[in-house]
Amino acid sequence: MSVQLFDVSTAALEKAMAGASLRQELIANNLANVNTPGYQRVDVDFHSALAAALDQGATTSQVDAISFSPTTDTSGVTRLDGSTVDVDREMSALSENALDYETLVATLRARFMMLQNVITGR
Repeated sequence: MSVQLFDVSTAALEKAMAGASLRQELIANNLANVNTPGYQRVDVDFHSALAAALDQGATTSQVDAISFSPTTDTSGVTRLDGSTVDVDREMSALSENALDYETLVATLRARFMMLQNVITGR
């Protein structure tokens, strides 16, 4: 019998943190290019990719293999200069993503603390 120290939920938390980190980079890049004529907003939907994999009963290795692909978001309003970046929308997304990341870190930290308590017997 093989004992697995980290289960699929731990892998999903780690992958979600990677997705949130990528999203943070993309949002920061959008903000950096707010005044670049013709710049198209880019984002990544890591939540849906992870949810789909977990709904299908993905294993730890399958979750580890998930990759997130940034996409150009064409749903926003195009400004006169051709840019689709809205500073207010990006700042809101930045705050939301930061809260997501903090929640993921807190959850993973709690899981590791439980594991440490089991190992040390405290």
